[in-house]
Amino acid sequence: MPLQNTLRALADPVRREILNLLKGGTLSAGEICEHFPITAAAISRHLSVLKEADLIRDQREGKFIYYTLNTSVLEDVMLWITGLKGDNDHDSNP
Repeated sequence: MPLQNTLRALADPVRREILNLLKGGTLSAGEICEHFPITAAAISRHLSVLKEADLIRDQREGKFIYYTLNTSVLEDVMLWITGLKGDNDHDSNP
């Protein structure tokens, strides 16, 4: 998944909080909605953006959809950010 989609998804505080909630384990869309003072439609849109960025996975069970965190994409972002830091060994004194 392109890094641009991932960074766009992470830019929104509601989406970051959804990811924080999913750190604790799988949640249904309804359970996620309970944590926010916004409409279910708005949460659904946030979940769609997170899913498009491959930050979360969903699984339908009956009439419920359950969401889980996809940590592999987050690990890729962390590696990219760490790479920006670069190698600072040249700054140290011998």
